[in-house]
Amino acid sequence: MDLTPLKKSYNLPLLRSIQKQELVPTYFYNIVPDLPKTLPPPKLPNGEIAKPEMFEVLFTKEVVKQEFSNERFIPIPEELLKIYYEVGRPTPLLRAKRFEEAIGTTAKIYYKFEGALPTGSHKLNTAAAQAYYASKENVNMLVTETGAGQWGSALSLAGLLFGIKVRVYMTRSSYIQKPYRKILMQLYGAEVFPSPSDQTEFGRKLLSVEPDHPGSLGIAISEAIETVIKSKGNAKYSLGSVLNHVLLHQTIIGLEALKQMEYLGEYPNYVIGAIGGGSSYSGLAYPFMEHKLKNKSDITFIAVEPKAIPSITKGVYTYDYGDTAELTPLLKMYTVGHKFRTPPIHAGGLRYHGKAPSLCLLAELGYVKAISYHQTDVFNAAVLFAKSEGLIPAPESAHAIKAVLDIAREAARKGENITILFNMSGHGLLDLSAYDDYLSGKLKDYEPENIDLSYLPKID
Repeated sequence: MDLTPLKKSYNLPLLRSIQKQELVPTYFYNIVPDLPKTLPPPKLPNGEIAKPEMFEVLFTKEVVKQEFSNERFIPIPEELLKIYYEVGRPTPLLRAKRFEEAIGTTAKIYYKFEGALPTGSHKLNTAAAQAYYASKENVNMLVTETGAGQWGSALSLAGLLFGIKVRVYMTRSSYIQKPYRKILMQLYGAEVFPSPSDQTEFGRKLLSVEPDHPGSLGIAISEAIETVIKSKGNAKYSLGSVLNHVLLHQTIIGLEALKQMEYLGEYPNYVIGAIGGGSSYSGLAYPFMEHKLKNKSDITFIAVEPKAIPSITKGVYTYDYGDTAELTPLLKMYTVGHKFRTPPIHAGGLRYHGKAPSLCLLAELGYVKAISYHQTDVFNAAVLFAKSEGLIPAPESAHAIKAVLDIAREAARKGENITILFNMSGHGLLDLSAYDDYLSGKLKDYEPENIDLSYLPKID
């Protein structure tokens, strides 16, 4: 790829003035009551529905209440709202004018820049909320997993803000590839262990067979849950994606974006984002999806995943465990199987075998279209974006950028005047080793030849 500077005029309408506190919503949006079909409930291996009180072993009571809530709007407590202001909400809505020029498109491209938050991604939105609720219930420690390290970094900071200890199990491949994320977590006072680790029975079992196991989010989740269960109530589990309560916390992104686009007199034809578990994309998309579900818009929703872990594009919509050790209830979702060996791609946050149940239901019903890309194609798009906009995308966000690039080029070919909105869910300043691999030609593509799901439990 040509890496010479782009010869374009750099007129940047960055819209940074649209950052007034009144744009931050005072509530979270819960899509569950607006879904076109009832969301399949979590279940036990025998087919019984998992009751809310079962989740209280792992999560705080308030989080469990939100997880099973049918209330459309969940108020944001004043103390939490103050934290959102302090960490930099609302985040900027930016016009990617120079990227448009680089593409030569007739499309207008906007992006919500969550990388402006202190830990560099959207993850702080739910981390702060979960830590706040934990502090009100006198929880001593929050335990979690992390892939690329963005979620672990966010929870580490949130724990610091609310005076709660944090322990993080970081997938071993990312622990090695992204040492600065580990250091950031440690600076905030968190304990960080490569997963699989020697801290849990499940981790030791895996290491005894394969000492250099690259790990996965499913494995790290299992280690975090085992730690919480053995703590006998002294610790609670904190999850960064997938479940309803996490997604509703993230809708602060889309609720802000709605107001910011209204301020500009704009409305998107496309809403695009990357999906690992689905929280960043759902956070942007769901407030706009409400309009589509109520027949008030005809937005096209596109969710982008890696070809290396093609949960929706090649997986099956069925019940599966959320973790590798089968400690969690089963969720109805698109999955490549909880025993799927996730390859060590650089988009560590997308290395999850399943997806959020609500997002999967919308995909199953045709409201969301999923597409997938190889990471070399993703990094090609990311470098073009960095050269034109000056911001380096996280490898996860770069998946969305690749889809934006393709749609914008098609719009140029057809002469269509469309508006695209995507979630720049994180910056890539701590992912430069990935870009180094790209620039040096070391980046490899992965795609499973076949996906064996025969071991999954048969649950209706």
